[in-house]
Amino acid sequence: SMVSEKVTLLGLDFANCDAAHAAAALASRPADAPFGYVVTPNADHLVRMARDPSLVPLYRSALLCLLDSRVVRRAARLIGLAAPPVATGSDVTAAVLTQYLMPGERVTIIGLRARDLPTLIAACDMAPPAHYDPPMGFDRDPIALQRTVEFVLAHPSRFVFLAVGSPRQERLAAAIAATGQARGVGLCIGAGLEFLTGGQPRAPRWVQQAGLEWLHRLKQSPARFARRYLIDDPPIFALLLRERFSRS
Repeated sequence: SMVSEKVTLLGLDFANCDAAHAAAALASRPADAPFGYVVTPNADHLVRMARDPSLVPLYRSALLCLLDSRVVRRAARLIGLAAPPVATGSDVTAAVLTQYLMPGERVTIIGLRARDLPTLIAACDMAPPAHYDPPMGFDRDPIALQRTVEFVLAHPSRFVFLAVGSPRQERLAAAIAATGQARGVGLCIGAGLEFLTGGQPRAPRWVQQAGLEWLHRLKQSPARFARRYLIDDPPIFALLLRERFSRS
């Protein structure tokens, strides 16, 4: 497998590696290898999976599963669970786009507003990507989903960035893989590209290291994040505790 060491947490086998190693592993994959995708679950994803088990296979079928939450890592370790290193989708995205593209190489991007493309191209000094921004709710509309899958098949590239939010991007990645016709790597990275365009300013590094990036995002966009961080995500602590006691 891609990164052989795994750490199992909340039913998922996470890669035991940081963002730099993950990006290097993805870049070293043969360009003609069958399509595989990367998932980057955070507290939000893990709570949603616990409520909706139909999402679990999407994550288990991934080529690489990376932990995108310092809060989850810290909480798990605090109560005595093994936890993988944090490898955020944003950091993996930045590493791939700034270190591993060949000169003139085109990537494929699904999601991201068209107006943010020029900024991204300039920030990463990259060739103009193949870009498609599917309509809202496309993952629930078979025709819209099929159209999105077909765009990816029609624009083969080593790196396909699926930036349409969860669980839409994971459903899309699984649908692309299911065709058996795609190559390259799909990265399910949510807002990972927005950080590079400055569309969503990233917390200072010390805030990230302190595990307080969620607080920074909440302060910047309370309407967007209040429900997620204050209501939807706290059950993650109960899930971790349940796992801790089921193992003891």
